[in-house]
Amino acid sequence: MRRPMRAPTPVQKDGPRINDEIRSRDVQLIDQEGTNHGKVEFRDAFARAQEAGLDLVEIAPNSVPPVCKIMDFGKFKFQEQKKAAEARKRQKIVEIKEIKLRPMIDDHDYDTKMKAMKRFFEEGDKVKITLRFRGREMAHQDLGQKLLNRVKGDVVEFAKVEQEPKYEGRQIIMVLAPR
Repeated sequence: MRRPMRAPTPVQKDGPRINDEIRSRDVQLIDQEGTNHGKVEFRDAFARAQEAGLDLVEIAPNSVPPVCKIMDFGKFKFQEQKKAAEARKRQKIVEIKEIKLRPMIDDHDYDTKMKAMKRFFEEGDKVKITLRFRGREMAHQDLGQKLLNRVKGDVVEFAKVEQEPKYEGRQIIMVLAPR
């Protein structure tokens, strides 16, 4: 069966409307110096923008009447891109680092893992602690619980428990977040 021919849907433009794209009879006009001229007809506002050699940019399309400003649109777009890039540069991505333990870990190995954990918290990352049981160690799960309680007690001043210890098959998982 043949489909009926339809006109393609118009492409939605991202960003503010400029010059001829503005579809309002009256606009609230702000000139290039920032002076508010109040409610003005669109044709007059557009003529003023052309006289100045600049663009008429719709800043607040949802207000009645829409607010339009006379400005250099290319320069405006460039500044918006710079602001967005600066915001992306400043944001911190929180990573989840994993530390694997065994129930019969020795004291020195435990201290080394705690140093690494402290360094992760100072960098602002979360830490996922995985305690794995092998073979007959499953019969002594209480040793694993004691070890995780010891970890909780040792990191209480610089981290908080985000996810309590949870059994998943042959391992216990706990997630800690920096304070």
